[in-house]
Amino acid sequence: MHRSTASPTLPSGRTLGLGLALVSAFAFGGSGTAAKPLIEAGLSPLHVVWLRVTGAAVALLPVAYRHRDAVLRRPALLLGFGLIAVAGVQACYFAAISRIPVGVALLIEYLGPPLLIGYVRFVQRKPITRGAAIGAGVAVAGLACVVEFWNGLSFDALGVLFALGAACCQVGYFVLADAGRRGDRPVDPLAVSAFGLLIGAVLLTALTRPWQADWSRLGGSVVMNGHTLPAFLPAAWMVLIATVLAYLTGVIAVGHLSPPVAGVVANLEAVVAAVAAWVLLGEHLGLPQIAGGLLVLAGAFAAQASKPAEAGAGSPTDGRGTAEPGTVEPGAAEAGAPGPATAERGVSGRSSRTSRGD
Repeated sequence: MHRSTASPTLPSGRTLGLGLALVSAFAFGGSGTAAKPLIEAGLSPLHVVWLRVTGAAVALLPVAYRHRDAVLRRPALLLGFGLIAVAGVQACYFAAISRIPVGVALLIEYLGPPLLIGYVRFVQRKPITRGAAIGAGVAVAGLACVVEFWNGLSFDALGVLFALGAACCQVGYFVLADAGRRGDRPVDPLAVSAFGLLIGAVLLTALTRPWQADWSRLGGSVVMNGHTLPAFLPAAWMVLIATVLAYLTGVIAVGHLSPPVAGVVANLEAVVAAVAAWVLLGEHLGLPQIAGGLLVLAGAFAAQASKPAEAGAGSPTDGRGTAEPGTVEPGAAEAGAPGPATAERGVSGRSSRTSRGD
């Protein structure tokens, strides 16, 4: 649908995008809190991830059927999203935490937003707003405090490489979500999410061998912060909220905020995960984590608060006649004018921390 370039429409679009990005961050951030009781009940982290992705894929089958023409229109895009944004992050992250501490792996993976800004600036050759760049740096500094990476400092070259691979796959999530709405054959964001999860589920099935898991545990009960509840409740939350809702809102948000800004806002996932673990699992936060959470919030605010420059000749646009948030006109950038800007991944201390690819 064509959007007018009149100024009143822009704030509403950015407001909608920010709202959806926040919903996505909150949904993704709660995945570990739901996954931890299942893991403690006897399911392996890999099998919990498979349950999460496959359950979401099944739930989105009607969406995939409705948008089945997308397979013919942009098959490479859908395959890439499933391979990179769903299965790729999973495989790289679990390989990383098998060799380095969870907090360090999370910190490296959440270098995704700065890497994304570098990709947009040097590969796509689009100017980046100062707010987006500063926000990414502040958010990563805050994240270092949230995950308390200094408690598990160690160096393993291969583990670090795997974690960097997860960060690159996280970049792919935002780049591919943005690419789906561009070009001569745009694809509905709902289709990108649905087919991406379907493809990811197939790939993860080969990786995790789910037939070896004891799925009867889902018919029993689990313990969450001293309270007993049916195992299917956290499982349903993990599938429907932390995956279906999280992916759908996240992919749509990218179209309104641009990949750089959406990537910085996504850092809130780690803060949400830590707070959810505090409230629901009794994993108390220390002063450095609280301070780190405030830094992540400040970084996200700085990134999304940058106002878009007026579109002009030669300025990067989103294909609808408006300057893309997070980028600025080349001339404006030089003049200094502002422009717009998981399932449980492992158990180590605050094991409910998650990241986007879960």
